[in-house]
Amino acid sequence: MTQIKFGTDGWRAIIAEDFTFDNVRTVTHAIARYVVRAEKPGAEVLVGYDTRFGSDRFARAAAETLAAAGIPVSISAASSPTPALSLLVTLRNAAGGIQITASHNPFQWNGLKYKASYGSSASPAIVAQIESELAQVQRDGVPTLPPQPKRIQSLDIRAPYLETLAALVDWDRIRASKFRFVIDPMHGAGAGLLLELFRRHNVPCDEIRGTRDPLFGGVNPEPIEPHVAALRQAVIAGKFDAGFALDGDADRIGAIDRDGSFITPHQIFSILLWHLAGTRQLTGDVAKTFSTTKMIDKIAAKFGRKVWETAIGFKYICDRMLESDILLGGEESGGIGTKLYLPERDASVNALLLAEVMAWHGKHLGELVNVLHREFGEHHYGRVDLTTKSGQKEKALRYFSDPKLKSILDWPITRREDLDGIKLYLGEIGWVMVRASGTENMLRIYSETTSKETTRRALEAVESQVRSL
Repeated sequence: MTQIKFGTDGWRAIIAEDFTFDNVRTVTHAIARYVVRAEKPGAEVLVGYDTRFGSDRFARAAAETLAAAGIPVSISAASSPTPALSLLVTLRNAAGGIQITASHNPFQWNGLKYKASYGSSASPAIVAQIESELAQVQRDGVPTLPPQPKRIQSLDIRAPYLETLAALVDWDRIRASKFRFVIDPMHGAGAGLLLELFRRHNVPCDEIRGTRDPLFGGVNPEPIEPHVAALRQAVIAGKFDAGFALDGDADRIGAIDRDGSFITPHQIFSILLWHLAGTRQLTGDVAKTFSTTKMIDKIAAKFGRKVWETAIGFKYICDRMLESDILLGGEESGGIGTKLYLPERDASVNALLLAEVMAWHGKHLGELVNVLHREFGEHHYGRVDLTTKSGQKEKALRYFSDPKLKSILDWPITRREDLDGIKLYLGEIGWVMVRASGTENMLRIYSETTSKETTRRALEAVESQVRSL
């Protein structure tokens, strides 16, 4: 029996190995059982999909499984971003939504995300209920139920999504700035959307990698180095003021400054917090995951905001946003949500907000980062993803947890934290962290220090040690 395991945001697997039609039906039937028992009676479930190989057909299989279980279904008429599905769940008072996507994973992967009735990642409590149902479905099998095609309707997800996004920012201010932008959907589900919004409001904009390509042009659809090289080239060649990259299902953002510099998700998070809490003086605290920059803590302290730190996975940020007054919540991988919209990460929303921040202050992204560095000190972040051998992840976590390990190179380990992975604080210079991926055979190494060179050395030292285990 295939082991179907939910990671930080749904279930992902290799297409045709574990990600099969049978397994999609199994997971969907478990979700149907949860919906019938725990959500609004008679409410519909929405189904969407990204641009990956077979996503539309997997989405149809999910819709048919829900319908056969007696649940009304509306399925997207075209590929669309995951956060667009989340928005429509709330606008239509749906019971929830299923998105077929593997987000930023390599092209061989596909997956399934469940979005709860509040329009964001299923909470840990909901995931636990779905996993309980899944265990029973895997034991007993999916029952043979008569098809109910009349319960399935087509739905335009993109149009109401665009209408909602258009109301979030000050277009007059953006237009008056004369800034020019280029969008990189990375061949994913966000193609054409920001381009249409900018052009609709007469803001100069272009788009690259906007065609559907299930191979994603040979790179992972993740808006970080080195996958944003094409966007860098487009920004420099076209003399654009900024470039915005969206991951495969358009819920995570990356950015390029006019000089080609990569603006990290941590810097984006920091810029948005500094602007929303400081310049606009909006109320609310901050939520961040365990692997996110410490600059957030310093900005929050200046403006008197509490910082809630969570385990890694936006579902934990969402949980906190539902329970507390959170102005901004974000994670290391570029997923950022604001109470101005939904308790959900959305790359397009954040791109629009960045354009507004630039216009508001009359500064480019790199200039805004420099403002933060001057006020809060330099923070330089890096990450390495290591494909590991059997047992290597576990050995690494044990090694770095051992109190007998007193230093990394010549930096003393002054304390450890283990909220999610192992974080080692290296005196006054910063920290380094190791964490096992929840969905892949991979160990992630993170570091943030006061200089790029120090961060590079810290990452290399930890990587070398892991490889020797």
